Amino acid sequence: MNNKNIRKLVILGGGTAGWMTAAMMAKSMAGTVAVTLVESDEIGTVGVGEATIPPIRNFNGALGFDEADFLRETKATIKLGIQFENWSRPGENYMHAFGSIGKNFPFCDFHHYWLRNRALGGNDCYWDFSLNYQAAKHNKFSHLTNIPNTKLPGLSYAYHFDAGLYAQYLRRYSESKGVERVEGKVFDVRCNHDSGYVEGLTLESGQVVEGDLFVDCSGFAGLLIGKAVCSEYEDWGQWLPCDRAMAVPSESTASIVPYTRSIARACGWQWQIPLQHRIGNGLVYSSSHCSDEQAREMLLRTLPGKPLAEPRVIPFRTGHRRNQWEKNVVSLGLASGFLEPLESTSIHLVQSGATRLVKCFPHRGIRTEEVTEFNRQSRLEMERIRDFIILHYKANQRRDSDFWRHCENMAIPESLRYKMELFRATGKVFRDYDDLFTEVAWQQVLIGQGVLPEDYHGIADGMSDTQLSDLLQSLKILIQGTVRQLPTHEAFLSSLLASGVK
Repeated sequence: MNNKNIRKLVILGGGTAGWMTAAMMAKSMAGTVAVTLVESDEIGTVGVGEATIPPIRNFNGALGFDEADFLRETKATIKLGIQFENWSRPGENYMHAFGSIGKNFPFCDFHHYWLRNRALGGNDCYWDFSLNYQAAKHNKFSHLTNIPNTKLPGLSYAYHFDAGLYAQYLRRYSESKGVERVEGKVFDVRCNHDSGYVEGLTLESGQVVEGDLFVDCSGFAGLLIGKAVCSEYEDWGQWLPCDRAMAVPSESTASIVPYTRSIARACGWQWQIPLQHRIGNGLVYSSSHCSDEQAREMLLRTLPGKPLAEPRVIPFRTGHRRNQWEKNVVSLGLASGFLEPLESTSIHLVQSGATRLVKCFPHRGIRTEEVTEFNRQSRLEMERIRDFIILHYKANQRRDSDFWRHCENMAIPESLRYKMELFRATGKVFRDYDDLFTEVAWQQVLIGQGVLPEDYHGIADGMSDTQLSDLLQSLKILIQGTVRQLPTHEAFLSSLLASGVK
């Protein structure tokens, strides 16, 4: 496809996406590829992605970040899950909690035992058996690999952090590893007349930044992937009707809870993300069902504290580039596509995309086989996450507004329809290859949204009624006792942050 050795990598755009990519490349490709990042201080970033999922800890760990230092520098807090409020029906809440639930059994997930107990008349809540949920609701946290004196897993967690501060943190790391930052706006993109490959970026200052491989982190603008090499954009608005977000920070007024709140509203949903120094807020909504002024009034009226800025509107199109790698341009972050932040996947998609690029990195030239595989994996990952997000909208029983009635009645991808029908009929759900979300994640959202199975796995009948009752009771007692011994989330943060002060 192209036999030119890849010696110079150019990243267009900073922010979280650009500097995450730069940090990953500087760490993994040290000594083999020179990395340059081009950004302009005059161009702002979206910067509202403040909630993450557990794999972010792998990314930070791979870069060697000290957790206390990271928490301090990014004003971060702990995240144990996402609480969904009013999604199934007004007044009903559930949580997509990280980690496991109950006890793992061979060939039969724990929820089948819970379902059998429910069929026998039991009224235990499914989340009685989630350590993460119980810790989150009691505002507790500590590092816990396993429940003490057992082989049962402990707490799985991610972070809430200030995305702007995280980008600065990554920039300092990247520059210390040799990444060159060039300040300036792109005036023109120079492409080879014959191949169409990008050869260099001409900045407004007249400086030309040349490279062999380019990573487009220019956000929704997609300056390279969309305008220079023209990768088509596939719109998913027919399944994900929200097309705008409005964001505003507010003062903290209560204790810092270790979970994200996602609150369903008449035309979409509202997020609340607690940081050390403020709360991140936003409303994701459909412009067909709500005007910007109506959205602004709703958001400001429901803030947990005094607003710290004017709300800003962020238009978006859900979907993805059909080819996230086209010619010698790889798109990451918003330039590659967008899935609304309902399950906090935006930052993870940068992480996984940068990791995929390292694994598929061209050695002696860009080859069709590597590009095809990169695009295949990228497309599957996006489609699987897409289906998981659509599930939240489709499986609602609100019926109290045109927006939610539309979501309940809309057609959905065949892949999601099949998964929902299988679960409803049998209680079984299977994780597809490379699906980001585990079976336990699917089970929580399906059950939480009111998709209750008509049957359970026959293996669950292997216990007597007494054995089943004893199992569930002992698990509840064990989880409750463990949570009681944990420090509060705020005490944990204070202790860890203090331990790193020199």
